[in-house]
Amino acid sequence: MKSAYAVLLLTVALTAAAHGQTLRTAENAAAADKAVDAGGSIDVTWAPSPDELEAEVKVLGYEVWRARRPAGDYKKLADVEAGKESYNFTDEEAENGVEYFYKVRVRGEEMSTDTAPVGPAKATREWFHPNRLNMLIAAVLLSAFILYYISQARAGKVLFIRRIAGLEAVQEAVGRATEMGKPVLFVPGIADIDDIQTIAAVTILGRVATMVAEYDASLLVPCSRSLVMSTAQEVVKEAYLEAGRPDAYRRENISYLTDDQFGYVAGVDGIMVREKPAANFYLGTFYAESLILAETGHSIGAIQIAGTAMPSQLPFFIAACDYTLIGEELFAASAYLSREPRLLGSLVGQDWGKVVILISIILGVVTAFLAQFGVEIFGRSIALEQLFVVK
Repeated sequence: MKSAYAVLLLTVALTAAAHGQTLRTAENAAAADKAVDAGGSIDVTWAPSPDELEAEVKVLGYEVWRARRPAGDYKKLADVEAGKESYNFTDEEAENGVEYFYKVRVRGEEMSTDTAPVGPAKATREWFHPNRLNMLIAAVLLSAFILYYISQARAGKVLFIRRIAGLEAVQEAVGRATEMGKPVLFVPGIADIDDIQTIAAVTILGRVATMVAEYDASLLVPCSRSLVMSTAQEVVKEAYLEAGRPDAYRRENISYLTDDQFGYVAGVDGIMVREKPAANFYLGTFYAESLILAETGHSIGAIQIAGTAMPSQLPFFIAACDYTLIGEELFAASAYLSREPRLLGSLVGQDWGKVVILISIILGVVTAFLAQFGVEIFGRSIALEQLFVVK
């Protein structure tokens, strides 16, 4: 087949030469690694054949071929239509670190001609994206704020944290349950332990359990996931040890009900009706069951503190509970309650980082607005993309 194809090409070329016609190759062919990418891509560029521009011989299109060696077996990668001022093809099937050679074939009506092999070109992975310099600056600033405030907290400096009413009411709720001789109910949501809201809820559970142990009250923690139950048991046990009351720990009070959403809700509601807890905590991930739990707790007269990052469930908790932690307040609760330097410094550092980012956004919007109306800034008109490159 290869010999027959070669004979055919030779025949066409001789025929064209006999008629005084030749097809000139594409010009300025080149191959290079695609800039600023994750690797695996090589750009092949070329200029049109002079015959396409001068219309002496009709050029139908171009073909891109690739091989591992200059004289190796070339594989066709793509067909490109003619009619452009310049051409570019990206080979997205290249292996990182492997050298490739390319040639561009000009295809006419009765003939074709190839460029000389170009290369070698090798695909590589870039470690830094220059167009993401703004993100690097933001990350460095945020990290600097966090490290600075952690060091300040460890040095004993009092860091200001905005008052969160729901967290300040924890001690009041546990104290009320103690005075009434009734248990405290803690519901850590219905998600598994790999959910960030569940992790935040279990962290808060440790602080609540410490207060319960110090006040000598009873704590009930019904769980909808077995792993959450096991984690909660260890957290509560450690809290009782920290409070110096290991004998008061009751493992059976941290129980597993069911993975079924509404089966779990029915079980928790049953516990509320039977045990009549004086303080209910709903912290973690909640869905349609949020209002059912909150309404049942309200009907027994319990003081209720809820917290979730699920926007669709916040209105129900706000309407039916005494205190509600909204969004990121749930994640800030562990630092707020424990006052541990690393957590506290991280929280304050992140807040200052958000302030800087907010100021940057405002400056960018103002600059873009002024530039839109031709207002000169620093002696010339500046567009938004010149200040903040976001790609």
